[in-house]
Amino acid sequence: MIPRTFPPAPAWSPDGHRIKSELDYGRGPEKTWVFGGLRIRDGQEVTMTAPSRSSVCYQQFLERVEQANPTGTIWIVTDNLSAHRSVSTRAWLEDHPRIHHAFIPVGACWLNLQEGWWRLFRKAALAGRSFCNPHDISYATELATAQLNAHARPWVWGRPAPPTRTRKRRYVYVL
Repeated sequence: MIPRTFPPAPAWSPDGHRIKSELDYGRGPEKTWVFGGLRIRDGQEVTMTAPSRSSVCYQQFLERVEQANPTGTIWIVTDNLSAHRSVSTRAWLEDHPRIHHAFIPVGACWLNLQEGWWRLFRKAALAGRSFCNPHDISYATELATAQLNAHARPWVWGRPAPPTRTRKRRYVYVL
């Protein structure tokens, strides 16, 4: 997520035509990345914002995931980002034997089942908002995480079953 500023909307000309201007927006020097994870058994999520997608930031996120899940084995299903496969991350994982990685095969992004959760999170935290700085993005992320965790339910993949319709009238034809 990058804080952006957009120019004001173009106005109308005196003869009633819209004045066309090229889209010109500025991106600030500070980028903010959102890391997120979902515990499917109860729907609780862990999120974190970071200034980069480096191995160090990813390891900080894994520490948060480990703190949120104090017992048992933790499986992280993730893509093949270099920060997820780096030497420092592998060394960090050796020191934390409860955490295991399962990588999505390259070219099979449709297997990433967390994309549905990301869609809901982006809608709750980021949709329709304008952010001036990374602190605004962090605040929106924390607020959306708290709201979604307050209403968390076990995560069920896929589309819900269509509702069953009861018949209003039942006709019996006798010949």
